[in-house]
Amino acid sequence: MVCTSFIFLLLPILLVPTIFLLHRIHKDYQAFLALGPGGTPSTPTGYLRICLLRLFTIRDPLEPPSLPLTLLPKTGLLNSSNLPQRHGPRPTVAGIAPQRQMTQKASPAMYETLSTEIQNLVSYNPETLYEGTSCFEKHSTGMFCSSTDTLTPTTSTSTQQQQGVVGSTLKDRDISSLMMSRNQQWRHRRTCNGEVCHAHPSDGSLHLTLHPADVKAVIERGWGQRHPLTRESWWWCYLRTVPTGFVMIYAPRNREELECVLKIIRAAAWWVSGEDIEE
Repeated sequence: MVCTSFIFLLLPILLVPTIFLLHRIHKDYQAFLALGPGGTPSTPTGYLRICLLRLFTIRDPLEPPSLPLTLLPKTGLLNSSNLPQRHGPRPTVAGIAPQRQMTQKASPAMYETLSTEIQNLVSYNPETLYEGTSCFEKHSTGMFCSSTDTLTPTTSTSTQQQQGVVGSTLKDRDISSLMMSRNQQWRHRRTCNGEVCHAHPSDGSLHLTLHPADVKAVIERGWGQRHPLTRESWWWCYLRTVPTGFVMIYAPRNREELECVLKIIRAAAWWVSGEDIEE
């Protein structure tokens, strides 16, 4: 009799938090589905995968990545002189895979213009770039580089002079430093099948891979933020699903912002392919 009374007393105590927990899980699952199709299937199994990945997300997507000493070149293509400050507050971003921009979305017409400009960029650089289904997103068109054999992207003569590398070759460098450098190049430039970028039809935002210095410039000028899974732990490089320089670029809202986004895309193509991209 005492045992039965204890059970009836304990039951509401356990039932209330259980119902609350199930409600929170259901609400979170619906929010996951609301992000739409992406790299992770919109299924309970896909949701469980995202819950697991949350354990490995970075703390602050607005904190720039580190710049390893062995990474070459030391500078990217973007800086405060050629990339203006984005006006207004940052949009709200949610999700991991997929990651989506929830506010300040691009209009359908702007997305179509962005897609056309990306196609034009591929047409102007047929030996370096090509189009295909995004390897990361799997539900949108991506831009890929034809080869990633070149470990160090080319730089202009003025940039080489500033870095003091004019006239030097790989043979002039210590072999151990060379191996470290190649490993850093692999860790920072490795993308899925050489994918440079892909745009999201639902919001007009993009994902692309940049040089660490360009990631810093993009964040500081307000044009984007790092992907949640761009951890820099040494062990994570063997488990990661996105490159360390993987960033979300906010959707362009007008023609002026579109020009800035295209400049960022060209910087991504330069970093992933190792070659200068013609406008």
